[in-house]
This record gives sequence, structure tokens and C-alpha cells, in this order.
Amino acid sequence: MNLVTIDAAGSEPPYEQVRRQIAQGAASGALPAGHKLPTVRQLATDLGLAANTVAKAYRALETDGVIETHGRGGTLIASRRLTDPEAEAGAQTYARLARTQGLSLDEAIRLVEQSWTP
Repeated sequence: MNLVTIDAAGSEPPYEQVRRQIAQGAASGALPAGHKLPTVRQLATDLGLAANTVAKAYRALETDGVIETHGRGGTLIASRRLTDPEAEAGAQTYARLARTQGLSLDEAIRLVEQSWTP
């Protein structure tokens, strides 16, 4: 499976094709959180594009929170789960309850860990 394919005859600019396809892959789970993407230069070479075109797409994806760049550690698909509103609301509710019950952070985390496995 190719990470991205470019339709040179299409009306959509190449950087937008790169951005859209990676974003769709991340949203669908085809590119799971933590998946390491090729370097800008490598993807540009693979697609026959200028490095600046791929860099523009990566910058837009990073701004949107789809990818994370870790310098020499590479560029990875970001974890959407940490920014999931429903999960965040649940965590806030649990944290309030745990504090109300007088639990320390360590105790609250241990309860989550104990409950994690079905």
C-alpha cells in the first residue's frame, strides 16, 4: 500500500493531496497513532515532488494535530485519543470524584490500572 498517491492531472494541489491522504489515513486508523512517516525528503523523492511541497503538507498536518515532529526521532501520526473530548470529559469527571473521595493521584491511577483489564 502506498502512503500517498499523487494525481498530477487533478485540480487539487499536490501538497493538499499529501495532507488530505495522510489526514484521512490517520482518521480511519489505516495510519495508527505512532506510525512513523517518511522524512520530507524521502516522501518527496518517492512522489516526485519538491521537498518544499511535502514540507508544506507536513506543517499543515502538524498545525491540525494530525502528526507530531520529534526532530531526529522522526514524524509520527499523533495520538488523537489524548484530545478526544469524550475521553477528556470522562477523565475530568473521574479526577473530580477521586479528589472528592480523598484519593491521591497514585491511588486514583492504581484504580484505573486495576480496572483496565477486562
